[in-house]
This record gives sequence, C-alpha cells and structure tokens, in this order.
Amino acid sequence: MGQKLVQDSRQESGMIRIVVDAMGGDHAPREIVHGSVLACAEYGVAVQLVGPPDLLKQELTRHQTLGLDISIVPASEVVAMDEKPSRSVMRKKDSSIVVAMKQVAEGRADGVVAAGSTGAAAVAAQFGLGRINGVDRSAIACKMPTIHNRPAIMIDVGANVDCTAEHLYQFGLMGSIVAQALCKVANPRVGLLNIGTEENKGNELVQKAYKLLKEDDKLNFIGFVEGRDYPMGKVEVVVTDGYSGNISLKTAEGIATMITHMLRQELLKDMRGKIGSMLAKPAFAAMKRRIDHNEFGGALLVGVKGVCVIAHGGSKHTAIKNAIRMARDMISANIVQQIAWAFDKAQVGSRK
Repeated sequence: MGQKLVQDSRQESGMIRIVVDAMGGDHAPREIVHGSVLACAEYGVAVQLVGPPDLLKQELTRHQTLGLDISIVPASEVVAMDEKPSRSVMRKKDSSIVVAMKQVAEGRADGVVAAGSTGAAAVAAQFGLGRINGVDRSAIACKMPTIHNRPAIMIDVGANVDCTAEHLYQFGLMGSIVAQALCKVANPRVGLLNIGTEENKGNELVQKAYKLLKEDDKLNFIGFVEGRDYPMGKVEVVVTDGYSGNISLKTAEGIATMITHMLRQELLKDMRGKIGSMLAKPAFAAMKRRIDHNEFGGALLVGVKGVCVIAHGGSKHTAIKNAIRMARDMISANIVQQIAWAFDKAQVGSRK
C-alpha cells in the first residue's frame, strides 16, 4: 500500500469530475460535446471539455447548459487517428488527450473519457498517470453481451498483442475486480480463452497462464472457455491477450450488426413481417440495448493510476454519455484503489 493514486483527489463538493477529450473520435467535437451535456444533466457529474476554447464554446451554444457544471480546458493540438501514438503523444504536449490525462494526474479531475485513437489514449495514460505498483501491463477491459441481464468482462481487447503467462494472470485478477464493480457479482467466474476446454488444449502461453490462474485460490477460476461460451453466460470474466481479444470483440460487433440487418431485411419483406415487427418493436428495442456497443459506452483501461474510459472512435452522443456513466461508476466503486490493494496483498509483480 502507500502508493499515491490520483483517484484519491476529489473536489470539496463531492461531485465527481470527469474530463473528456472533446477532440477525439470521428465525430468530434459535436457529438462529444452533445454526449457530455447529456451526461452532465442525467448523471449529476461535473464535466471538463478539453480542446480549442472558441470551438467548444460554439458547440455548447447548441445545448441547454444552464445549471450544469461544464467547463473548458484549453488544448491547441490533436492526436489524429492515423498518427503513431507513442511519437505523437511525446511530441504534442498540448494535445487534447495529453492535457486530459494531466487533469487527472494533477488532481483536477477524477477520471478521463476519450474517443479518439485507442493507442494514443493508452500511451498518454501510461506516461501521464503511470501504472499501479505490481502491474506489468495495463489492459483494456470491455463489456461483452451475454444471454443474461449482465455482461461479461473481456480483458484484454487490444492493449497488448504479445503477452506472457504472468500478464494473463494479472489480467484475470484485474478483470475479476472490474466485474465485481460493473456486473455486481460477488465472486465472478473467470475463464481463460482457448481453442478448447480440455486442460491439455492450447499453446504454451495459455498452458502456463492456466497454472498461474488455478494456483490463486482468491480467483474463481473455472478453466478454459471457448469463444462460444461467454455469450452463453458461462463466465463473468474472459481472459485473453490483446490480439485474440480484439478479434473476438470486432467479430462480435460484426455479428451483432449482421443480425440486425438480416432481421430488418426479413421483417420488411412482406406485410405480415411488417405487422409483426410493429408488434415486436419494444422487444427489438430492448435487444438492441443489450447488444449495441453504444449502450455500453466504452472500454476501461485498467492497471493505471486513474480511471480511464476509451470509447469507440465512431462514438456519437449516446455512446459518449454512457462512457461518462461508466467512468462515474468506476470512480464511485474506487476501482483503482481496489486493484492497488489486490496487487499489494497478493504481492503481484513480474516473476523472473
């Protein structure tokens, strides 16, 4: 214990302060500002928008902001989606993503939401916030829809392409803590993604990770799971490397979109289908909320000393609003301190 965590700072009023990179993403700043205003009104949080002041002030005039705690933090540069993250973050000190992380690092905000380059957000968090003691690699944890009313947490979905068994074990530990906070499960089941559920299946990496996860009696590790298992609610946490995790995530998003399009095509074929679709409209809307990534808001970068939510690059206002809600929930759950305590208690770190 004793490590300094930037999340510990909170303004005297007790209102949660979330800084938003208003210039990140395909639809910035209009959709980012719109979603931030909605979140500020609905969730009672204070929002700090980072970007060129004149541009953001102009966008804010489109909305009713009277009585809302919305402020602007100046930033003159932007890290574009096609730029190399590490080089751009180091070079563009006044970029919106770097300034946003600085707000959290210096205690002026409690968490950050970014919808631009995932790589830039991850690099800026590493440099600006630093990793929690004992965490070898930060990872991206993402909600995945299941047949139950609660999602599963997949970790990692893109931050680390090459992993060691120790990294995967640490992902399992952090994922379990996130699942407790987000999914409200006291003892979440943890599974390791593999090509089969038998103990002898998989490559050397997952075999070694399996042993480390199984040895930790504080984890509810149930063994290997396949890609078809977690959508059926077999586990609350799916552990994998960022390469396989990102493929799984993008495949799931593609299948969800495909099913939506196919269903619409079939229902609009004839009058019977059109009538049926009108009758089933509430059910379709409910299903959409369960599988739409916009409803989930974003993914959580875990392992750094601050709450950092990374939204989809194509996020519009609904996704931004929900990403801010996720940041609020993680701040309220004291997720950073919980991970720090778990790693201190387990004396987790690189095993040479």
